[in-house]
Amino acid sequence: MPDRAPQPVDRQLPTDEARDLISLVRDIAQREIAPRAAEEEDAGHFPREVFTLLSESGLLGLPYDSEYGGGDQPYEVYLQVLEELAAARLTVGLGVSVHSLSCHALANYGTKQQQVEHLPAMLGGGLLGAYCLSEPSSGSDAASLRTKAVRDGDDWVIDGTKAWITHGGIADFYTVMARTGEDGPRGISAFLVPGDAAGLTGAAPEKKMGMKGSPTAQVHFDGVRVPDERRLGEEGQGFAIALSALDSGRLGIAACAIGVAQAALDEAVAYATGRQQFGRPISDFQGLRFMLADMATQIEAGRALYLAAARLRDAGRPFAKQAAMAKLHCTDTAMKATIDAVQVLGGYGYTADFPVERYMREAKVLQIVEGTNQIQRMVIARHLAGPEAYRTG
Repeated sequence: MPDRAPQPVDRQLPTDEARDLISLVRDIAQREIAPRAAEEEDAGHFPREVFTLLSESGLLGLPYDSEYGGGDQPYEVYLQVLEELAAARLTVGLGVSVHSLSCHALANYGTKQQQVEHLPAMLGGGLLGAYCLSEPSSGSDAASLRTKAVRDGDDWVIDGTKAWITHGGIADFYTVMARTGEDGPRGISAFLVPGDAAGLTGAAPEKKMGMKGSPTAQVHFDGVRVPDERRLGEEGQGFAIALSALDSGRLGIAACAIGVAQAALDEAVAYATGRQQFGRPISDFQGLRFMLADMATQIEAGRALYLAAARLRDAGRPFAKQAAMAKLHCTDTAMKATIDAVQVLGGYGYTADFPVERYMREAKVLQIVEGTNQIQRMVIARHLAGPEAYRTG
């Protein structure tokens, strides 16, 4: 077989510090994450020890302020770290993205006192977060959520159920959106809830098609008492906070998707250049060569798209449309690339002896989480043509 080991992605990084950071991440991914990924995913094992290592290495707070234990890294660097982690194991890459999402409300809307008190432990103290917006009856229509927070003196009492929560039941803290006022988006507020709060319980994890090592579960709030100093932002600002977090979170999902797609392409190229049929490598056949070329082109396009959106964000410019485009394109690319990788490997691609079948199962969820790709199309269209007009009567 020809020696055609995958080459690291040739990245455009803004500083020497960023290049050193990517080298560190690749080393951790190759030593601590990738070798155990298949076995642990099959067993449904969540690698909490890996997240502890990432925290100790300063990798759980990269896009946040170093004053509170963050890494002061621009989003264009942070997202490329996510891509490297997701290429090694999506459970880890997506888990870091969700943790970052769960820190967003406090980092961007919390008071100085709240940030000083809580952010250092969240960003670099070994804690793991979860983000609670979706509910059993409100997924895409998040503004119709029913979980309530009722004022009781200096506290709020939260009752309700959140659904599809990554790290549900194992997180150390939850950023929770709950209804504190009128129906609709203006009656929602955000809270920072400790994972060990009395009355907070996680249900049994969902039995999923992929990402079996990442627990996804309902989280129940039964009279959970939270002091008012853990409310983030103003009363009624929670939905705006949630949408702001999701704009950034969608870029995290886009980067993770490109990581999975790149891993699938690397596996397909390695197999195609080594597999002999009719006296020559199957990579010599034009039909297969064109398939690999299309995969590589779409992956590069997706990487460029999410980085362009990240640079807008880093410059303080609007990026919501570009984030939706990146999430849409990159996750569709991951789905197509992983399907094609299975096809390149033929029968072997359909077995668990090779990782491409796992990549294909994992890619599907990326088209769903943090706003389905149908929702992304709605977001993009609103930026192009304005809000939908509804006729009544």
